[in-house]
Order: sequence, then C-alpha cells, then structure tokens
Amino acid sequence: MDKIKIAIAGIGNCASSLIQGIEYYKNKEENDAVGLMHWDVGGYKPFDIEVVAAFDIDERKVGKDVSEAIFAPPNCTAVFCPEMPKAGVIVKMGNILDGVSEHMVNYSDNRRFIPSTEKEADKDQVVKELKDSGAEILLNYLPVGSEEAVHFYAECALEAGVAYINNMPVFIVSNPEWAAKFEEKGIPIIGDDIKAQLGATITHRTLVDLFRKRGVKLERTYQLNTGGNTDFLNMLNRNRLASKKESKTEAVQSVVGQRMDDDNIHVGPSDYVPWQNDNKVCFLRMEGKLFGDVPMNIELRLSVEDSPNSAGVVIDAIRCCKLALERGIGGILYSPSSYFMKHPPKQFTDDEAHMMTDEFIRGLRDN
Repeated sequence: MDKIKIAIAGIGNCASSLIQGIEYYKNKEENDAVGLMHWDVGGYKPFDIEVVAAFDIDERKVGKDVSEAIFAPPNCTAVFCPEMPKAGVIVKMGNILDGVSEHMVNYSDNRRFIPSTEKEADKDQVVKELKDSGAEILLNYLPVGSEEAVHFYAECALEAGVAYINNMPVFIVSNPEWAAKFEEKGIPIIGDDIKAQLGATITHRTLVDLFRKRGVKLERTYQLNTGGNTDFLNMLNRNRLASKKESKTEAVQSVVGQRMDDDNIHVGPSDYVPWQNDNKVCFLRMEGKLFGDVPMNIELRLSVEDSPNSAGVVIDAIRCCKLALERGIGGILYSPSSYFMKHPPKQFTDDEAHMMTDEFIRGLRDN
C-alpha cells in the first residue's frame, strides 16, 4: 500500500518516539510486535507512515535531517531505535508566536528551547511546504499553552487541505467554530489532547469507572504528576495550564456518573523534576464509600516513559485519519477522537469508545 504521508509541527520528545517507532516496527511481525493497540488498521501497518515535512523553532533542530533532529536537545526520551536511517526531510523553521514560555530562559540550555535566529516561516510558506511535500495529515505537537501557534498551524492545514490531528490541549476539534471550518472543507480532524496508551488519565478513568460499576461512591480524588521533560518545564508557567487542566479533569469527570464538586477533584501537573527526564510519575488517590457508608481509599503510583506512551496511540490515530481520507469523510472523527483523546467533542466510556473505534476501522460507522 502507499505510505501515509505526514507532516509534524514540533519535533520534540513525542515526535521522536513516533518516528523511532515507525522505523522500529519495520523489523517486526504481528506476533512479536509488542506495544501496539492495532497491528493492522484498514490494511495499514505501523511502518506504512512516512514523515514528509517537519517544523520546529529550536536552533539545534532547524536545518537538520529529521532522523538527527529527534535526538537533539532538549529531547530526553528513551532511545529504543538508535540506528535511524536518513529521512531526507529537513526540519524547517516554523513560526514561534507563543510557543516559547518566557520563564524557560532561567534554565540550562539542554533543558529549554533555544529559538533559532532563522527567519520565521509565514503562513504562505508553511502551506507551500505542506502542499509541495504531498503531506496528507498534519500532526500538532506544540508545547502546552501555545494558543496562537496552534491556531496558526490549524489555519495552515485548512488552507493546504490536509487533515489535522491535534495532540495537545489547545481546543480545536472540540471548539465548534474551528470544527465547523474543517467540516465545511471536508477535512478530517482528530483531537484534542492525546490520551496515553497506559498513562495517568486512562488509569484514573478506568478506576473511576470501576468504582461506578461496583456501586462505590467516589467522594474525593487527586492525580499528581511529576516529570523532567520540556512539557513539565513549560507547565511551570501556570498561565499556560488552563486548557491542560480542563482537558485532564474533564476526562475523569466524564466517567464519574454524578459530577463531582470542583473542590473534591484535582487532576493536573504538579511539578518539574529535571532528573526524571521523560519519565512521568503519577500519584493517584481515590476516596470512597462502600456498602453501609463504610469508607475506603486506594493509592497508586504509576511510572511511565511519557513520549512512547503517547506514540502508541498517535500511530493508530494517523491510520484512522488516513481511512477517513480514503472514504471521503470530513470534519470531526468522533469515534477515534473519543478513544484516542482526553478532550474529544463527545465523551464516551473507554469501553464504548473502543467499540466505536473498531467499528470505524472496519467501516461499520462513518465517524
């Protein structure tokens, strides 16, 4: 089958894991391919994806082949496919806008973004690159809180006529105005804010659903996360956190049944611990009442490498988006969004979302 041609905005840790994974699974067969939710999605395997365009703003990545840029600082994720062949795709200078938080200048060079001095690309240049490269799908991997930059690349996708997967919590797919623009042009979109393969939010949701199904009244809960990648450093600026906190909180609230008071639920990033690098640690506590109003609680510590956890889901989102393109389906892809994302336009339980996505893959539902 033809390759699925993708463009990526933001060559950070998540992009690194995804690109490594595309190469890594080339040497696997279905029976020994660990870590995938789907080996085959509509005939497409994990390695049937090709990066044809890439944008970043860091001086250590701009001008480099993608295969080199994914290992450049401040990237710090696990290297599980060190022998990467040249991609033949050079990372182009993007548009910074609000993509770099001011507080990052207070941290060492290997931990922060260092904006390139190259001239920033305008919308016409990005659109031209998308068209000339033959990209079919644009992946948004920009930093949390980059409202203006996310809108910029969404506009570029619209103008270039390419599908859009919004992996971070600036709301595009769940924003009716933006969704209507893609619907009008018949361009498929998946979003918002990637839900990790087995991360803090999906674990929290699963336990909340278990409480509900077993008749346990959930009274209070928190989810505290620490990490040492640029995402956690970026989120030290609390002004950039509004959409992220909303996304993570609503992902849990949506499966509670009876909505919890805001004072009784806290879900969100907690602190930046540099030596953790891309390792994310979640501390989860849930307090409830059993039969006879008898109290109980559960505490859990989850440790995961953050970016491969994301890539294990994005690799399926890309293939679902390709199926929509082949089938002539535009606008919101509700089923994949509900399964792959924390803040989709419509929330479903994970069991429902899983079933709907499998039906979408098999062609039993349009979106």
